[in-house]
Order: sequence, then C-alpha cells, then structure tokens
Amino acid sequence: MQLSEQTLNILHNFKTIQPNIVLRPGNVIKTMAEAKNIVASAKLEMDVDKEVGIYDLVEFLATLNLVDSPELDMKDDHAVVRSTSGRSRIKYYFSDPEILTSPTKDIPMPSEEVSFVLDADTLGKLKKAAQTLGHEVMTISPSQGALELSVCEIGNATSNAFSIDIAGEFSDTDNFKYVMKLDNLKVMPVDYDVTISKKLISKFVSRDPQTPVEYWIALEKTSEA
Repeated sequence: MQLSEQTLNILHNFKTIQPNIVLRPGNVIKTMAEAKNIVASAKLEMDVDKEVGIYDLVEFLATLNLVDSPELDMKDDHAVVRSTSGRSRIKYYFSDPEILTSPTKDIPMPSEEVSFVLDADTLGKLKKAAQTLGHEVMTISPSQGALELSVCEIGNATSNAFSIDIAGEFSDTDNFKYVMKLDNLKVMPVDYDVTISKKLISKFVSRDPQTPVEYWIALEKTSEA
C-alpha cells in the first residue's frame, strides 16, 4: 500500500489536532482533539484494509520520510515500510486502538443560524493578523448587512484589531457575536462552507473536491448568541 500525496497532506493536518490516530477499514479517517473541542473527518483516495492505531503520528510521518516513495506492507501488529528500490525497510509497530483518542460517531449539526464562505485567502489573512497582533480569538458578528470577522482582544476596547467583512446569511434581526479561539482553527488552507449554530458549534466543509475534509469546532462560552 502506498499513501497518496492527498492522504499524507491530510495526515499532516490531523497531527496538529491530535498526535495519535486510529485508521479504520474504508476510506474515511477521523480525529478528535484531546479536549474534544475539534473533530475532523476526511475521505481518502484510497481504502484502509484493517483497523490500526498509530500512537505518534508525527513520528510515523517522519518515519515514512526515511525511505524514498515508501510502500507499506500491513501485518497484524506492524507495517513494513519499504522503499521502491527494496534496499531500505523499516518495521513500524502499531498501538492498541483502545488506548487512543478517536471519535466513534458522527456529530449531528444543530440548527444553523449563520452561514458563509471562508476562502483560503481570507483565512490566511486572519491567521497572519493573529500572529502579528498577538491575539488569540476571532469574533463573528453582523455589520451593515455583512459579516464582520475580527481578530481582537475580548474585553479590551482599546486593543488593536483586524477586521474583514464578508458576505453571509443570517436573520436581519439577529444580534450575535460568536467567539472562536484561533488556535482551534486547525483547518487545511482551502475554501470552506461554514455554518454556525447558537449551540456554540461550527462546521467547516471543504469546497475543494481534491481535499474532502470537514471540521466541527466548538465556539467559546463568551459568545453572544
């Protein structure tokens, strides 16, 4: 079995959410943050033959880099990773899936009060603003018929803030301010359809057919719904 570039890119993203992962039979992989405030799911171009647990995903991905064009020969409790030339090989042992953190069921999205498209360019600007200004949260609120995404410091009216207006759908009578920790925005750099529920949960669905990922990200309790 050879992991495609798409699969490797998804695994590299998932390692930022949870350092271990359980791969189950089929072409869907899922992960969940230790705090259970981020859940992610992706559809792979390939099928996984059996359930395996990887305790240290960072180490596993680094191990694959030790050989050229790695191919995996899956055994009962380990994989033999070989280079295409066959000269190099690594025996990598799996972990018991029962001891790893992994979502076991899908998350039903509650009623959705806000929806918008978040493109990769806007996402990049928000993350850059957070690094530049040293802020930890982003707020989402109505602003003259549009949505204002603001990187700011909650409770400090005189702090520097970066804001950008985007089109969105929400009730004209709604008055809300949803708060999201930017550190929880561990999504791949593609365009997303985003929906938000007043139950303080958001869903990000990739618009890129080559990157079929979904994320459920909890919002902060300081949100005003």
